[in-house]
Amino acid sequence: MCLFSYAEDPDPDEQAPAGLLFVPVRTEAAGTVLRVFRTPLGERTAVGFSRRDLLTATLGAGQSAIPLAEPALRALTEPLGIDRLVVDPVLTAPAVTTGPVYAADAPARAL
Repeated sequence: MCLFSYAEDPDPDEQAPAGLLFVPVRTEAAGTVLRVFRTPLGERTAVGFSRRDLLTATLGAGQSAIPLAEPALRALTEPLGIDRLVVDPVLTAPAVTTGPVYAADAPARAL
């Protein structure tokens, strides 16, 4: 139990609404589709950016995006079982390849 009261400190679990977000999308035959990402632990998550330049810096200039309010983004992802929203992520990694990776300079080994 805490002996001191810190009324001015917000609870870290109670985050302020994100407001209008730039949400990454891709174009498919059926139309525009929301991009869903994964956290480093593999959990599916929606991603939004508070500014267009932050989206471009993270995902590149060619990434399409649509403006959505946070409640609208959550409403779109909830039926998919996605309840996590990451705003302004700064770290991305390239997609995992499924084929074997060979080092160009590695000598061939006999089995």
